[in-house]
Amino acid sequence: MNLPNILTMSRIVMIPVFVVIFYLPYGWSYVTAAAIFALAAATDWLDGYLARKLDQSTPFGAFLDPVADKLMVAVALTVLIDEHHSIILTIPATIIICREIVISALREWMAEMGSRGSVAVSYIGKIKTTAQMVAIITLLAFPPGMPGATLGVVVLYLAAVLTLWSMVLYLRAAWPDLFPKVPESSEQENH
Repeated sequence: MNLPNILTMSRIVMIPVFVVIFYLPYGWSYVTAAAIFALAAATDWLDGYLARKLDQSTPFGAFLDPVADKLMVAVALTVLIDEHHSIILTIPATIIICREIVISALREWMAEMGSRGSVAVSYIGKIKTTAQMVAIITLLAFPPGMPGATLGVVVLYLAAVLTLWSMVLYLRAAWPDLFPKVPESSEQENH
């Protein structure tokens, strides 16, 4: 067990903490839940940085890091869908959650095929993650109907568009492995 892995696990532990605090019937619960989510999001950057800097990358960390990220985002978006009761927020949140499931399955399948490198994280994926985190933190901090919540929804739509764009890039990179070309001689034999 090393520091990057401890930070990654702390992100998972923070999930129920920010959910419980978010639902507390106090005025400070929104901002506090947003601060805890922001701290968890910061550990995502920090654990990767430390793993590289300290040369402490491990198979366990490589497995757990994306799991922690996806759990954190999916739970936060689910809480926000419940809180806002709005199709306007539900649409981009659903797009983001569905994309995460599709890409996770794609990465797992590509790893089994020995082609995981062809679905590596792209620059668009990093921008998408940043927009997603900003949107979620903003939406957690401001109750529905406040101007900050409106800004959060706008940024969530931006994150959803970037989510779809990055998914297309992943699928294009994986396309040759998903649909390998059949040699012409094999096609003629099947006729």
